[in-house]
Amino acid sequence: MVEERMGNCWSYTKDQFDNLEKHTQWGIEFVEKYTKFVKERSEIETNYAKQIRNLSKKYQPKKNSREEEESKYTFCRAFLTTLNELNDYAGQHEVIAENLTSQIITELSRYLQELKAERKSHFHDGRKAQQHIESSWKQLESCKRRFERDCKEADRAQQYFEKMDADINVTKADVEKRSSHKARQQAQMRHQMAADSKSDYSAYLQKFNQEQNEHYYTVIPNIFQKLQDMEEKRIDRIGVCMKTFADVDRQVLPIVGKCLDGMTKAAESIEPKTDSKQVVESYKSGFEPPGDVEFEDYGQAMKRTASDTSLSNSRDVKEKPKEKSKGKLWPFIKNKNKLSLKLGSGPEDFSHLPPEQRRKKLQGKIDELNKDIQKEMDQRDALTKMKDVYVKNPQMGDPASVDPRLSEIGQNIEKLQFEVQKFEGWLAEVEERMPSKSDTHRRSGLYETQNNTTVSNNCAQDRESPDGSYTEEQNSETQVKANINPIPPTSTTPEFDDEFDDEETLPTIGTCKALYPFEGHNEGTISVAEGELLYVIEEDKGDGWTRVRRNEDEEGYVPTSYVEVFLETNAKGAMTYI
Repeated sequence: MVEERMGNCWSYTKDQFDNLEKHTQWGIEFVEKYTKFVKERSEIETNYAKQIRNLSKKYQPKKNSREEEESKYTFCRAFLTTLNELNDYAGQHEVIAENLTSQIITELSRYLQELKAERKSHFHDGRKAQQHIESSWKQLESCKRRFERDCKEADRAQQYFEKMDADINVTKADVEKRSSHKARQQAQMRHQMAADSKSDYSAYLQKFNQEQNEHYYTVIPNIFQKLQDMEEKRIDRIGVCMKTFADVDRQVLPIVGKCLDGMTKAAESIEPKTDSKQVVESYKSGFEPPGDVEFEDYGQAMKRTASDTSLSNSRDVKEKPKEKSKGKLWPFIKNKNKLSLKLGSGPEDFSHLPPEQRRKKLQGKIDELNKDIQKEMDQRDALTKMKDVYVKNPQMGDPASVDPRLSEIGQNIEKLQFEVQKFEGWLAEVEERMPSKSDTHRRSGLYETQNNTTVSNNCAQDRESPDGSYTEEQNSETQVKANINPIPPTSTTPEFDDEFDDEETLPTIGTCKALYPFEGHNEGTISVAEGELLYVIEEDKGDGWTRVRRNEDEEGYVPTSYVEVFLETNAKGAMTYI
């Protein structure tokens, strides 16, 4: 009846102390096993994220000319975006590992220490209660044995007294030694001792029964109730950790989804037509096909009519009439000196390249020189302002200390201007010899070529070999001869900047929207904010930069991948791209 009033509690197992001790120990071992499981899962996530990052890094484009050429194609840019998204994807697995460690492993490790201490305390109290009831039982057994012994002694004394009192053959000497009166006293004493032992045994038995009842119905149930509460908390904590285990993964799913969406969007941005056009743009030579082969009599050398821009030169054929024809016509002629499109290889004027590729290289070189000139001009302006400050405030510095640097910058600008004019001369030569003249806006707008620059007409013709290929040798007659009028040092000419104030403003060819924020710290760049609308004044020429304008006085370059460009329909090569 008492157990029914207690309900479903561990008091039903009050006699299973050892088994409950084993069960709670198994519960602690299970928590340790689950903690180890989560720890190994965290290590797997960490290693997986590391391998994913290494994979993404391994296939990231290297900084060389080959990778720069590949970046022009949409499928290469899509692959780069996929690698970047994969890197972010790896970061989410690192987040999973960190959250598993902080929210589960660390918490369970601390909880395990508390659980072990609490369990030890409860079982210590239980063992103490067990020892106490066992000690009481031993004392009860001792009282019982003493009572039993005294009772037996009293019976023997009583029997002896009765025997002495009834024996008629007892001699006088025996009567003197063992009188019935003495035997009676002995018997009475033994009976009294037995009565006292009985009283002690009865009292201690009553006390033991009370302690035993309290032990099994109060002390042990309370201890087991505490153990039950401890075990239920342990189970509840395991459930919470298992739920957290799933939530840690669920929390990163939105970001993982965005990474996957980014990969999908990158794949959808691939445009085969655009890539095909890029192939044409990258490899078109600008040559015209050779003319028809003229009919010649048997035994005479074959003769071809060549256009001004064809690979073969009719003059070379006339000079070497005895040369045996190879039987191959352009474009099947193999060039022994393979055309190299890498920067820094071949002659300075890129004469080893086809006309169209040569024009691009020359234009790129001119743009680089103009950027260097602008950088030198900015340094000159800064030093000029510093010198003005020194002039007005001599205590801050000596104005003459700036002059050597200003003179050096002025010489650097003159050298760069000379280089620009030299390359512009070569560029003019290429554009004149191409079938259709390129637009004038491809020419550098910062510096104009001097009018007295003369270029030899047979510059490229003299470098063509009989088999239609370009040679690496340069003829002295093909060098650009320009009479350069040196520009006076600009360090002491504050009116130098006014020469560019009258430069014609480039027309707007479209608009663009900034997809990401960009901080233009470098020379010639401009800072933009995400979502900002700007005007496009010069489209990307393959170097990854687009020139934009915010207002009449503020313009510069921004990365093409940071903006979405909308060119006007009448602009050259008009298209919408990102």
